Amino acid sequence: MTKSLGASALFTLLTALVATSVQAIPRITRTGRYLYDESGTRFYIKGIAYQEQGAVVASDDNPFGEPSTFIDPLALPDACSRDLPFLQELGVNTIRVYSVNSSLNHDACMNAFSAAGIYTIIDLALPLNGSIDRLSPSWSTNILDQYIHTIDTFSKYDNVLAYNIGNEVVVQESTQVAPYVKAAARDTKAYLKSQDSSALVGYAAINGASNWREPLANYLSCDLTGSNSDATAIDLYGLNDYSWCGDSNFQSSYAGITNAFANYNVVAYLSEFGCISSPPRLWTESGALFGSDMNTVWSGGIAFSYFPAQSAAGQFGMVTISSDSRTVTTSDDFDRLRTQYGLVTFINSPSQSSVAAATYPTCPASTSTFLASSTLPPTPNEAACNCLESSLSCRFTPATSNYTTVVGELLNVGCSLLGQSGGSCTEIGGNGQTGVYGRLSGCDPTIKLSYVMSQFYEANDRNPQSCSFAGNGTVNPLAPTGSASSAASSCIANPSAVFTPSAVPTTANSGATGGATTTGGSGTNTGAAASLIDTNALLGTGLMGIISVLGAIWTLA
Repeated sequence: MTKSLGASALFTLLTALVATSVQAIPRITRTGRYLYDESGTRFYIKGIAYQEQGAVVASDDNPFGEPSTFIDPLALPDACSRDLPFLQELGVNTIRVYSVNSSLNHDACMNAFSAAGIYTIIDLALPLNGSIDRLSPSWSTNILDQYIHTIDTFSKYDNVLAYNIGNEVVVQESTQVAPYVKAAARDTKAYLKSQDSSALVGYAAINGASNWREPLANYLSCDLTGSNSDATAIDLYGLNDYSWCGDSNFQSSYAGITNAFANYNVVAYLSEFGCISSPPRLWTESGALFGSDMNTVWSGGIAFSYFPAQSAAGQFGMVTISSDSRTVTTSDDFDRLRTQYGLVTFINSPSQSSVAAATYPTCPASTSTFLASSTLPPTPNEAACNCLESSLSCRFTPATSNYTTVVGELLNVGCSLLGQSGGSCTEIGGNGQTGVYGRLSGCDPTIKLSYVMSQFYEANDRNPQSCSFAGNGTVNPLAPTGSASSAASSCIANPSAVFTPSAVPTTANSGATGGATTTGGSGTNTGAAASLIDTNALLGTGLMGIISVLGAIWTLA
């Protein structure tokens, strides 16, 4: 079915609707493992993924097919007004957006969706320089700043249900990345509390074997201190699950995961669903997901995806947008989801008054299949890292403005040269399996590079040529006469400090690639969509990866 809408006329109508609305969208809060609105009615996420796919560059170091660009759908008023009637036709109450540009204006879209009773789940990650890299993880100032910029941008809207700190960051081969994700949850949650925000902190996990999937879920919602504290726990666990294919049934597809999460302590939902491997997609899983078989464990889900999204498993998407961006053509997928979502009746139980407050159990121990340490990375300290940067003798001054991949290449070269000179790169890295993090592990990658360059420069008697790095380094004439390691010890005096982050200056880059991130989707081969977050390019992980320096293996970021 094809419909062409007068975008400007509809936008005017929606603006008027927002202006005359006297009742704000109800605030959603968490009690125990369930969501409730202000009246005490149980809330379920009946949603759809809403983001056009960015450009995908196929390469060996991009196995998930993650785009390096994105289109912020909440910064396009005409597109939002074009799509809103179709979202209402589907009957959704939530959209999931995988990345946004915090430097853009989102008033028109967010207000229109709020007036229509539609909440948003916003992923905080961005391609290239604003996400936790599953291959070379770090929790550093550039990522934290990006997260805070996005939270600050969206804090004025009443329909932000949750912020996701990551999408499929932890996979079977890299469970040692989990401490970085949990540290992100800790600091994001602390910042939201400091701003009196009711938005939830979530994570969207890839489905996988139970011997690491359940430990990861429990790890993200546990209390490391054993004092029943929620300080490091997520509020909302999402599972990207594509196990219900074709005309399946609850016992065959969802009984296993429902039993596995029967005693989970925080809200759980399917952050993506909609298997594509056995077409047509009938969406009959909606009846099970919102019905009595699953409602005591799960709080709804997000159908993937409104816009077309290509993956190795096939083509996702329920609409086609015309080349002039004015006309929407819906598919049979859309019609079937509309029918199945229309049959959903929310079960209003258990009552909010009967639900006990959440408890936060002790964290699962590390095993051979789950390698996460109980020691988390520290809170990234921008003031300390900036202090160090100004004190370094050789500073990274890139010869090109597009230097994201150059950083990784130069770190690779710099650490190799430093090792040959008797030095070490251990201070800039970290290890989520052992729980040991270098003094600079929370600093921006460019500061880490300046530190490595300074160490090499000093190891070579401060020969100016040893600071060049192919024209990407400059001697700092204002630097103190002491060594880079001394400056690091002075500026970052407490490298394991944990504290509540502060708002960051608005002059920092908040757009990453200049305007767009990704849609999600699982990286499995069982019908999952391609994730739309490129987390590898910033540090050139294809070139750098994990570097061995003087016998020590450190994950660099």
